[in-house]
Amino acid sequence: MGFAGYKAGQTSVVIVDDTMRPTKGQEIVLNCTIVEAPPIVIYGIRAYRDGMVVCDEFTPDEKVVLKLRQKLTSAKKIDENSADEIFVLAFVEPAKTGIGKKHIERLQIAVGGNTAKEKLDYARTLLGKELSASEVFKPGEYCDAVAITKGKGWQGSVKRFGIAKQRRKATGRVRHLGNLGPWHPGYVTYTIPQAGQMGYHKRTDYNKRLLKIGKPADVNKKSGFKNYGVLKNDYVLFEGTLPGPVKRLVRFRKAIRKGEQKPKPPNIVQIVK
Repeated sequence: MGFAGYKAGQTSVVIVDDTMRPTKGQEIVLNCTIVEAPPIVIYGIRAYRDGMVVCDEFTPDEKVVLKLRQKLTSAKKIDENSADEIFVLAFVEPAKTGIGKKHIERLQIAVGGNTAKEKLDYARTLLGKELSASEVFKPGEYCDAVAITKGKGWQGSVKRFGIAKQRRKATGRVRHLGNLGPWHPGYVTYTIPQAGQMGYHKRTDYNKRLLKIGKPADVNKKSGFKNYGVLKNDYVLFEGTLPGPVKRLVRFRKAIRKGEQKPKPPNIVQIVK
């Protein structure tokens, strides 16, 4: 039900508008985000019952275990009667990209299906294998993107919340808060806009349309993407922006607010390089 990749940069796409906007049927230019999506490796299955972990089942593949740098000791088999939700345990290999990161990044991804037995049987067919983004998603689907936003450090209340600046002769200071709230209650409430950490928060962008899954030759520039480099793996093209800076891991899953919809592949005229 999900995948992951590394944010590479942004580009523009010429597309035939197939929405209900006034420009329907016309060629329009959209701002899009490119995510490099190397294959993910499935190394285990995790069963849940009433929100609690019941059992883990791991792959016997020695090559996969070596990449994890950890002994997988569980030899138990999951009983489908003791579980109501099935997840797969996977990892992404950033070493297959050009971002310079070496250590794998682990993920836990939900498995779709009607019953726990169906989910478990399907998950067992994936154990020890590599999955590409095209095996999970189709062009035209809507996804939810989860990532850590760009960090901006400790910021004052004017930049952090956009409050009005004080006049020059009010208190001798301009970029500060007027007061900290009423006399009662006798403490400062959380709604008061004070200085603090800005950015580097986990955020979810809902209903991002996946426009295309393609090969790197379609979008690669001779000089590569700024602060990222040249793509070496398949890429996923999303309409609009995604949270986080380039090289940051972006997880995307099937949209939870859209319900079941048939993907409508977009008519892409040109991807601007």
